[in-house]
Amino acid sequence: MSSTASIPGSGPWRRLHAALMPDYNRKATTYWWFMVTLGLLILAHCAGVVAQLPRDALIQTLGGAAVATLAGFFPVRIPRSKNSFAAGEIFIFLVLLMHGTEAAALAAAGEALIGSWRTSKRWTSRIASPAMAIVSMFIAGALLHAGLGALRAAGWYSEGVLMTAAMLFAIGYFVLNTLLATLVIHLKRNEPMVLREVLSNFGWVAIAYAGSASVAGLLFLTVAQSGPGVLMAVVPIVAMLLTTLHFFFRQQEADEAVRRSRVDAAEREAAQSAMHLRALELSEKRFHSAFTHASIGMALVTLDGEIRQVNRAMTALLGTGEGELVGRRLEGLIHAGDVAAFTAQLGRVHRRDADSINAELRCRHRDGSDVWVALEGSFFAEPGTEASSLIVQMQDITARRSAEARLQHIAFHDSLTGLPNRARFHEHLARAIERVEQDAQRRYAVMFLDFDRFKLINDSMGHSAGDAFLIQVARRIRESVRPGDVVARLGGDEFVVLCEDLEREAHAVTLAERLQLVLAEPLQIAGTEIATSASIGITFSTIGYHLPEEVLRDADIAMYRAKAAGKARHALFDAGLHQQVTDRVRLEGDLRRAIESGHLSVAYQPLFHLGSGRLTGFEALARWQHPVHGLVSPAVFIPIAEESALMAPLTDFMLDTACRQLKLWQSRHAAFAGLTMQVNVSGNDIAHSAFAQRVTRAIVAARLQPDHLTLELTEDVLMDSVDGAVDTLTRLRELGVGLSIDDFGTGYSSLSYLSSLPIDSLKIDASFVRGMRNGSKEAEVVRAIVTLGASLGKSVIAEGIETESQFDQLRGMGCESGQGYHLSRPLVAENVELLLDRIESDRWSGQQGQITRPMLHH
Repeated sequence: MSSTASIPGSGPWRRLHAALMPDYNRKATTYWWFMVTLGLLILAHCAGVVAQLPRDALIQTLGGAAVATLAGFFPVRIPRSKNSFAAGEIFIFLVLLMHGTEAAALAAAGEALIGSWRTSKRWTSRIASPAMAIVSMFIAGALLHAGLGALRAAGWYSEGVLMTAAMLFAIGYFVLNTLLATLVIHLKRNEPMVLREVLSNFGWVAIAYAGSASVAGLLFLTVAQSGPGVLMAVVPIVAMLLTTLHFFFRQQEADEAVRRSRVDAAEREAAQSAMHLRALELSEKRFHSAFTHASIGMALVTLDGEIRQVNRAMTALLGTGEGELVGRRLEGLIHAGDVAAFTAQLGRVHRRDADSINAELRCRHRDGSDVWVALEGSFFAEPGTEASSLIVQMQDITARRSAEARLQHIAFHDSLTGLPNRARFHEHLARAIERVEQDAQRRYAVMFLDFDRFKLINDSMGHSAGDAFLIQVARRIRESVRPGDVVARLGGDEFVVLCEDLEREAHAVTLAERLQLVLAEPLQIAGTEIATSASIGITFSTIGYHLPEEVLRDADIAMYRAKAAGKARHALFDAGLHQQVTDRVRLEGDLRRAIESGHLSVAYQPLFHLGSGRLTGFEALARWQHPVHGLVSPAVFIPIAEESALMAPLTDFMLDTACRQLKLWQSRHAAFAGLTMQVNVSGNDIAHSAFAQRVTRAIVAARLQPDHLTLELTEDVLMDSVDGAVDTLTRLRELGVGLSIDDFGTGYSSLSYLSSLPIDSLKIDASFVRGMRNGSKEAEVVRAIVTLGASLGKSVIAEGIETESQFDQLRGMGCESGQGYHLSRPLVAENVELLLDRIESDRWSGQQGQITRPMLHH
């Protein structure tokens, strides 16, 4: 039965249905009319509300709706996708935030009308799309304003909450609008709707909606601060950005098309090469066929090289007639560069030192071009004569040799920059080493370049920008060196330069300085100006190398020395660096074994309440007693652990040991039940996805209350990894673990981060405490930190208290807690037991409560 047969009534109604929706069944028709009617009712309501807006608000609403509607004519297509989005959502969402749901609903209806008119010729879509858009916006916008109102009432409203709510609203609006639109199709087909399948097809659009909402939120906040006049400047800027994005996506599509065409061409070429090889195999099987009908060039040649007879394939191969070849000497057909090798082989055959000739060489075609041939010659005895001849076969291998040349280039050159790769550079360097060994007067230098900010470019701008960066710097390096110097790319952002025939070593240093000046000049990458620098390590042949690997190793070591000295500079290798690297590698191995065998120890520096003198807890400090070097400073082995993936097991050891020890001390007496433990963690720990689980495991194993453990992060580590650390810090805070910023005042903390991150306490860096004198700048810095901590509701701990004067000043400033040699040095667990014994003894003797400053324990 046709779909129109299920529609009741006759006359105009049936004709209208047949004209508008001939493929709609009863359910789809009912749903369509319901949505259109509901949309019209909401439209009337919104129009009435908007008409009552003040004149300025009405103008802004109409302007936003006009810009959103106009943007519908210029959608931005997403590369490698059938989806596209228009910029109108930004202004629709801005109208929503500025003038309410009704104004945004009218703007959404206008934008949907233009979009449906542009993409569909069916009136059902042109009518229903604006209706569904206004319904979706009305519902989603009402929920957004209701949610924001509730947040304001609860006192939870902030700019960050607004941005988050706006993006969640945008996704909700997209989901609702998508469901309403696709439901018609499912009803027409009598298919169940699967939400996951519907939304999976529009992932890019959902991201675009969320991005548009974030931009609208920023514009709303800007307007709130600077007034609506800022929109006059923002609109062209947004238009320019979207135009740039449009053309960038178009360029991406063009690049993809070029890449596909190259792949297709390479596949066709590979297929042609394969066909050629198969033809060659068949030709070899017909080797003993009749001479005149052979498919490869064949000739009878005397032992001294005179051509006596050729077949048709030979004449075709060389582009000449048979009469032009007979009587000529065979070497006269061969390229001058290959004649000597061929003549040598022919001489061995003539002397009967060899039975055959096998060579791949170039012959001269009649048109002057070179033809690569596989030449094979062997003895041939003609019937009726006693003289021997050679039967020579020539197979055209020009295509194979061309393919091999291309493969050779690919195998030994970097595909991105076109520079020689590591393998090719090894060959050049090996020849340079050999030449120096043969002639001690010759000398060379190798420069190892590594760019200081390449990872930042890759992470912030994407790998395509990173590739463009590498191409440009490769060209700059190649243009800055001498003509005979070899520039190669080893991989990533590592480049090397081989400079041979140096008159003086100072010339290599001059070249390095010139390269640093050239590479420091800004680059234009994807429309953005980028400034970078390179660290360069240089080594010379005078060191006495025998292998390329040794040269690259030492140049690499020198490069890292330049980085350690502050980057954007060069460093020369000297023999002393070998010992430093060797010692560091050996120390890394010793540290790994010490962690695995449990040979590390923990010292505990007591923390005291400065006002009452009460012991409040300890800071756990890693100690390593090396069997050869003695006590190794944490300043030495902690960086080694961070660089060699040993930080996680080291932190786990510290957490397990410190938590178990604290639980034992808490169990001694009820007076010690509130003692806390502070453990230092690194940026590697915070970046580890399972760090919160590792901390939980240590707490559970020790049966310790989470709020008795505090994790310390240095200020620089926290700021460097703040974006990726928020989730981990939040999970730790939810667990109940305390969080403290160590060495506070030496980094670059943002006050907004301090107020929003789940931080409990600030530890004043010891350098400020050591410089405290009445009226000194350090004392004022400490006072400011104490005041800041009080304002933010965070406790403040002073490190490095070494004198009574410092102690009195800190207590006078209201600093809550402190630690340092004036109060107590770091103690092994046994000496902590003695400290606790003294505290218990003083408690029993009735002195507790009379102590006004901490007991000194050295």
